[in-house]
Formats: sequence, structure tokens, C-alpha cells
Amino acid sequence: MATSVSASAFLGSWGSSVAGEDYAMLHAKAAPAQVRVARPVRAQPMMKNINEGKGVFAPLVVVTRNIIGKKRFNQLRGKAIALHSQVITEFCKSIGADAKQRQGLIRLAKKNGERLGFLA
Repeated sequence: MATSVSASAFLGSWGSSVAGEDYAMLHAKAAPAQVRVARPVRAQPMMKNINEGKGVFAPLVVVTRNIIGKKRFNQLRGKAIALHSQVITEFCKSIGADAKQRQGLIRLAKKNGERLGFLA
């Protein structure tokens, strides 16, 4: 294998001749300067109840949803949740609870609703 001296050799690097091309040129062709990597695909977050189908009231909720339809059922559920939040807010006002305690009570109501099957 013959060694050749190229213009790049005088700048401080050594090149070796492989089939008439400089090693530096082969290296530059083999590895592109920028490599584009595709973004990993993220799964969409799912707002799903972990207690789906469990709880005392879950069968009643599922039957009601099947009878009146999913769209109408979700509208009624939204109204019920809004009314319940208003009741909790009024309760907090009457006992003098601050916003942090109120938010804690609303979270507790949601957890209880999941456990009982209201959010099935």
C-alpha cells in the first residue's frame, strides 16, 4: 500500500492513498457532517379512568351511557361535575377554607367518584 502526501498533509494531517483517494476525503464522504434523527413518536396522553368498569355505580353509569348516547351522557356528566364543584366551593366559603383546601376537596371528590364508579 502506497502512501501519498497531499495538500492536507502540509497542514498537519496525514493522508493515506487508497485507490487514488485521500483518507480524509473518504472519511468526509462516509460520515455526513449533520445527521438528522427523527423525533420519537410520543403516545397521546389518555384521559382514562384506571378504575374503568369497577365500583358500585359503574354498571349503572355504563347502562345509562349506552341508553342516552355518549354525547348527551358527557354533557350531563359535565353539568353534574360543575354543580358538584359549585357545592364544594360554597361549602368552602361557609367554613372559611382557602383556595388550596378547596382544590384539595375537589381532587378528593374526583378520586372518590372514580372509586365508586361514577366516572366509568
